[in-house]
Amino acid sequence: MQLKRGFKLALALGITSVALTSCSTSKLNGFGYPKGVSSTSNTSLSLWQGAWIAAGVVGVFTLILILWPVVFNRRKKGDTTSFPKQTRYNLPAEVAYTVIPFLIVAVLFYYTARDESRITKVDSVATAPHNIHVNAMQWSWQFTYDDVATHPTVTGTPGQPPMLVLPLGEKVLYTLTSSDVDHGFWIPAFMMQMEALPGVTNHLEFAATKLGTFPGRCNILCGRDHSLMLFSVKVVTPAEYQSYISSLKAA
Repeated sequence: MQLKRGFKLALALGITSVALTSCSTSKLNGFGYPKGVSSTSNTSLSLWQGAWIAAGVVGVFTLILILWPVVFNRRKKGDTTSFPKQTRYNLPAEVAYTVIPFLIVAVLFYYTARDESRITKVDSVATAPHNIHVNAMQWSWQFTYDDVATHPTVTGTPGQPPMLVLPLGEKVLYTLTSSDVDHGFWIPAFMMQMEALPGVTNHLEFAATKLGTFPGRCNILCGRDHSLMLFSVKVVTPAEYQSYISSLKAA
């Protein structure tokens, strides 16, 4: 009786806590990430949602297996003689808990590999509408706009994080390098990240599809001031982007 009351109380508290968070439906559907912020974010979002749904199903099933014997196989009060039946093995159960995790991992691996190839696809380095060279360094970022003849560059410091300005709806090719150690170029709202490695050149290509300013950071522990290795991404209209580039050239 006390167990049932405790379970009802826990369920009520859980429902109340979810209701009090006042989360919007869009945030709940995205599990913390917005939709349609970049040309690749919806692909990443579907993978993110699928992983959470799979984890939720596995978690609920495991919880049921744990609670079932606790609720329905409890020893009766005053019974000190009966004990659960002991078995050396259960072949169907052992096959099930070997095959089922293998199938779950195989399905997640397939969708991850499929979506990763879509997200990291680069159409053509030579014909990209815009080219931006992103160079990581301890402990800030350097953005060089290579689609402009003068190659204007914005260099940040730990105390003054730089701003990366992008044109709305137009694809940008990012060339990622590092001057010293391993870094991670990460824009959380875009659900996009790729390593910037010394001696290695990586590429990303996508378009920003929502106006606004979004935080960016390094997501690989790169040294003493890793926490200060920040930048911001400002998405503006194509006309404002050209005006910004002109101001960089003039400076």
